Amino acid sequence: MQSIYLDHSATTPVRPEVLDAMLPYLRATFGNAGSIHRYGREARRAIDDARDQVAALINADPREIVFTSGGTESDNMAIRGALAAQPSRRHLIVSSVEHHAVLHPAEYAHKHDGAELTILGVDPAGRIHLDELTNAITDRTALVSIMHGNNETGTIQPVEEIAELCTARGVLYHCDTVQSIGKVPIDISRWPVGMLAISGHKIGAPKGVGACYVRNGVKLEAQQVGGGQERERRAGTENVAGIVALGKACELARMELSESEVRLAALRDQLERGVLENVPGAYVNGSRAHRLPHIVNIGFPGADGESLVMAFDTAGVAVSSGAACTAGSLDPSHVLLAMGVSFENAQSAIRFSLGRESTIDQIDYLIHLVPALVGRALAKPH
Repeated sequence: MQSIYLDHSATTPVRPEVLDAMLPYLRATFGNAGSIHRYGREARRAIDDARDQVAALINADPREIVFTSGGTESDNMAIRGALAAQPSRRHLIVSSVEHHAVLHPAEYAHKHDGAELTILGVDPAGRIHLDELTNAITDRTALVSIMHGNNETGTIQPVEEIAELCTARGVLYHCDTVQSIGKVPIDISRWPVGMLAISGHKIGAPKGVGACYVRNGVKLEAQQVGGGQERERRAGTENVAGIVALGKACELARMELSESEVRLAALRDQLERGVLENVPGAYVNGSRAHRLPHIVNIGFPGADGESLVMAFDTAGVAVSSGAACTAGSLDPSHVLLAMGVSFENAQSAIRFSLGRESTIDQIDYLIHLVPALVGRALAKPH
């Protein structure tokens, strides 16, 4: 039996090159970057080099990169920090298909801090309506937070148009790019975005490290205090090994981006085509015109998604039925429900997410496997 990992949207394996880069900073080069002796200076140089590597991936100024513990902290930093820095503006706008790392801090600000909150709906493909965003912005709007690529369906939002609209209205725009970073080109010089979130473990770095891009001039009140690290934007002794790992992962992603994007899209299309041709009634959730290259979300009406995930696992294939952070929930995906998918069909959805380890042979094996697994699932009484 083959062992195939197709849940790269949940997390990715640490790349060997990344592990090699970070190991010295867990052993001999263990200094605190805040120390002025040789050990500390070595750690500081490593952080500075990693900051350059992360910035290069999105064509940013290295001074605009703030290292964090991951995408969730970066989203919280952006949303709560921007709101705190603008006391005269108490209105937030998010979309209904955001990751909970955006929805929950926005809802918290509404419930506990008295902020107004507008949650925009989406079309059946999962994209917002720009005219609804235009109408939602007021002179009290502090922040618009709408993601780039969706973590469950792969649908890409019209980020450049959103950014231009926010800029024209004098409103700060934050974009969660956790799923899209390293998968598709992101050039911050073309996006007038104020902030964006990055997570290391989605691109071959370990869990527990990420970054928040904060455009020069954007006012952001620190949410973690207790030291002057990260130019007083995020206190705490730096995770040197993790930061080095993130930098190396970003460097590799930048060098491989063009080839990787084409390869993953071809594998995704092969998987999608094979499943749709061999499983009657199967259909794709999300946009097929505007999407990330590595994600395909397929509904299998009448089947139970969680049961299918376990059936795939028994057959040696790791997939998911939604975001990893909601695993175990009895409710179907909030993303699919927001797109107008019925409760029953949303429960039947499976997300296949590809990575650099994915191969044509694996996809062929999966295509051969799916009809039998789905057939058995449909035959079971509910």
